Amino acid sequence: MRTSRAALALPLALVAVLGLSACSGDAAPEETTSASTSVETPDTEETPAEEAEAEPAATGDKPAWAASNEVVGTRLGTAEGDGFTVDIYQVSTAVATKTGQFADESGKPILNPGDPIVFVNYVLTNTGDADLPLTYSIVGVDARYADWPYMQGMDSIVDKALFEAAGVVDSPIAPGSGEAPFVLAPGQSVAYGENFKHQPGSPIEFEVTLTPADAAGDLDHDLRQEVALSATIA
Repeated sequence: MRTSRAALALPLALVAVLGLSACSGDAAPEETTSASTSVETPDTEETPAEEAEAEPAATGDKPAWAASNEVVGTRLGTAEGDGFTVDIYQVSTAVATKTGQFADESGKPILNPGDPIVFVNYVLTNTGDADLPLTYSIVGVDARYADWPYMQGMDSIVDKALFEAAGVVDSPIAPGSGEAPFVLAPGQSVAYGENFKHQPGSPIEFEVTLTPADAAGDLDHDLRQEVALSATIA
């Protein structure tokens, strides 16, 4: 369990309601998990996903409901649970195209246009002997730099074009795949990615939470597992 931090990151919509400084940029849809403290925008151009060093896939088949099981990037390590693994890859860097989804207590956005961001990819594999039924959340990964000063998770940029350029998907479930439970058979894999502020050389911890689904597709909290991986962002 993480220790509490002194600072508080607030959703930009809430900041506006509270009368804090307004933030420019597109509205923030859907899900998020990412960001980091401000660093200067590098002079180098963004790194295309295809230029990232890829490692051979150590995963199995893709279930019909999965959007992807692609292995892209350089492996940072593997978080291993009972009957599953999550391989974590650093994929590529880019430049933020819009304001992120959170602000600090003064109303200043944590992630701004022009900030360097990095993409990571998470590959969940069923390493057990039985089917692994999953809910819509599939597997949760909370990535945070060691010096992350906020209680909330790190901010991210929601931009489909950036995800496509990185070669990762932001949702593990393919559209029109029906309802939970989503079954991951032994040897099968599913992948999705995210982005956050790029801090090269920074220690980072990935906390992985997997809560299987029951027969109705709801979370089976009695079977919840939490594992972690410590790494360094290049």
